[in-house]
Amino acid sequence: MAVEGGMKCVQFLLFVFNLIFWLCGLVLIVVGVLVQTSLHNTVAIHDASASAGPIVIIGIGVVIFFVAFFGCCGAWKENYCMVTTFAILLFLIIVVEIAAVIAGYMFREKLSNVVEDSLTEMISGYKNSTADFKGTVDKLQENMKCCGANSSADWRSFGKDRKSVPDSCCVKPSANCGHGTMKNRHKVYQKGCHDALLAFMRKNLLWVIVAALVIAGLQVFGIVFSCLLMRGINSGYEVM
Repeated sequence: MAVEGGMKCVQFLLFVFNLIFWLCGLVLIVVGVLVQTSLHNTVAIHDASASAGPIVIIGIGVVIFFVAFFGCCGAWKENYCMVTTFAILLFLIIVVEIAAVIAGYMFREKLSNVVEDSLTEMISGYKNSTADFKGTVDKLQENMKCCGANSSADWRSFGKDRKSVPDSCCVKPSANCGHGTMKNRHKVYQKGCHDALLAFMRKNLLWVIVAALVIAGLQVFGIVFSCLLMRGINSGYEVM
């Protein structure tokens, strides 16, 4: 018994949604890699929970990438077992995504302490660190237009005169521009990097949370279409 437009439309929509899921998986992988790279290139964060978020995002992206391909095959071949498995896997992915969103939101409240500890560690280890590490700190201060963790005074142990800061703290960076100018607001940024970096990270984390919720919403439609197609196949309908 052939089904007219209804089931054919469901099959087509499921196939299209799986293509969208495939792209979403690819986007999550890229976003996860970018967030992980940004976290560790912008500031040397060693807190394990900071790395867990991006890794979970990458993991979900990889799973969605392959599950979507599996769902496309199931829809195209009208295979009841494949479509059922796809719907179950999609439901499990949604559960993991919701858990990741909750964890990400909770981590937002912990960000302030993580950033504070990381900046303090970076400042204390600056003088005896490698050129790459110093470059990371300098780039952070130049890009964020800030100096120290909470203020330029955090660099008081940088020079013997206790009045010097790295040249990257200068409003107009140049060789030795930070020597003896710690409190000179016309030459050195007085605002610390903590607030600026915290706002930057919270903004990026918020976008990740929004993206995960949007993708989870799309996946709900995928489950609905999968169930409709499963019912059609189970009833002995031809959908092609």
